[in-house]
Amino acid sequence: MILFGDYHTHTKYSRKNHGKGTVLENASVAQNKGLKQIAITDHGFNHWMFGIKHKDIPQLKEDILNAKEITGVDILLGVESNLTSGDGDIDIVEDDYEFLDILLMGFHNLVKMKSAHDLFYINWANGLSVFSPSKERIARNTTAFLKALDKYPIDVITHLNYGYPTDTLAVAKMAKEKGTFVELNGKRINFTDRELEIMASEGVKFIVNSDAHSPDRVGECNNALNLIFRLGIPVNQVVNIDKLPKFENKRGII
Repeated sequence: MILFGDYHTHTKYSRKNHGKGTVLENASVAQNKGLKQIAITDHGFNHWMFGIKHKDIPQLKEDILNAKEITGVDILLGVESNLTSGDGDIDIVEDDYEFLDILLMGFHNLVKMKSAHDLFYINWANGLSVFSPSKERIARNTTAFLKALDKYPIDVITHLNYGYPTDTLAVAKMAKEKGTFVELNGKRINFTDRELEIMASEGVKFIVNSDAHSPDRVGECNNALNLIFRLGIPVNQVVNIDKLPKFENKRGII
């Protein structure tokens, strides 16, 4: 199994030293590891601490063009957007589509939510809870993700269930319907072997990503690759193993 691309990497544009390296450093590591393509997907605009700023996008574009020329690695400009409401809103608006090559979405703490109600029931109820999730919370979380998938041209759901428990299979089925890939994260997998096997049997498409926050971690996906091998997940359902992924061109960009 050969990893052709890594579509979840962070740089210094994820502020407060959350992302450690530059675009060129990420691309250079990718080149050395034989990757053909990467995406720069810093945290979304509503993240209080680590989110990229709209004003930084022109410089990020320039950094990407420079790194492409130096390394020969194809580099997509993306963002790891944040869920901001129970109605499935995320911190992306239609005007942002013009600069996005790829759109990721996941749950994160420390995010500016759409309302106080959403702050409590989405952010605090999940990010600060020490209790096992109730059926009501799982249902509420699942509904928010399903609505987000229906509203936005999301290419990848990142680290599903990390800090935000959902009905995994319901989210995965909607992702399949919408042409969205379910991430197998190089750091953590937050669903069971059985859930992954069922997702695969349903024809869900997966993407293996590092979620690198420092250049040395780009392309480091052994956690996910070992899981695929151990469970016998069909490689043809993993869109960036032995091939480059084909995104659905939902924004008219790629």
